[in-house]
Amino acid sequence: MNATSTITSTITRHLTTPPVALQGQDLSPDAIARAIWTIVGEPGDTQAGELIAAEGAADALTLLCQGEDTAAGVDLTGLRARVLPHVVDSAIEAALTAAATVGAVLITPEHPHWPAGFADLGVSAPHALWARGNTALLVAQPSIAVVGARAATGYGEHVCLDIVAGLVSRGHTIVSGAAYGIDGMAHRAALASDGQTVAYLAGGVDRFYPTGHDALLTRIATDGVVASEMACGSAPTKWRFLMRNRLIAAGSTATLVVEAGWRSGSLNVAGHASALGRPLGAVPGPVTSPTSAGCHRLIKEFGARIITDATDAAAL
Repeated sequence: MNATSTITSTITRHLTTPPVALQGQDLSPDAIARAIWTIVGEPGDTQAGELIAAEGAADALTLLCQGEDTAAGVDLTGLRARVLPHVVDSAIEAALTAAATVGAVLITPEHPHWPAGFADLGVSAPHALWARGNTALLVAQPSIAVVGARAATGYGEHVCLDIVAGLVSRGHTIVSGAAYGIDGMAHRAALASDGQTVAYLAGGVDRFYPTGHDALLTRIATDGVVASEMACGSAPTKWRFLMRNRLIAAGSTATLVVEAGWRSGSLNVAGHASALGRPLGAVPGPVTSPTSAGCHRLIKEFGARIITDATDAAAL
């Protein structure tokens, strides 16, 4: 059996025989195909998104195994080269088994807990999400993304704690990326206030990252929800972090940057929020503080609203 036949056989088997690891989730062939896409694809691949939108997730996989150069106006040559090398039966089985082991649930666009805001991402929207915890929080409204510097100052953490506590008291769900610094403080403040919080990861939900936040993410997976568009077993990479940021922005009704350096990764979240037309706010800080330079930049150059307390943030 040649390589193409092996890949075709692997895809066909998984699509026609529901994987044992996913039994009990009542998944359609499209949902199973989307699960496979989270294993074999990379986030934000617009060609994959275009093909899936035109042909459906299952037929899109089948088309890649055929010889056509194009389908539905999509050049299949490059997409085929990116995807098919990852269609390995053992790798697919391992990812699905890992999901079952940690109790991860597959959320697809047909699921009632699929964030409606993802529609604004168009063909770069995730194929599916893997989630641990209370998946209803993925669609809880109102929600606000609270992000910022990893090297947060005492000022930034104090302001974050106060604002998040105030937002929780007003019924907001807090969305962030579980990084060190402001992200972690946003999650902790939400939990400490008996609030709801969502953490989007850049890798699989079976391997919490950063490792120093294992206890925090374990609690979020119990009292909130941890989600990722990457299959279990996937490691975070720079590209996946950048793509994860679009989920934080799209999955929230507004974005607040509490503290950020001039080139902070949280500015990437702000950029996605701005591109999506979401309200954007930034907390000003000391003009001498490098960790507030990014916030001042957002205010001056990107029209971010000045946020000084929870009342301001809730009005975004």
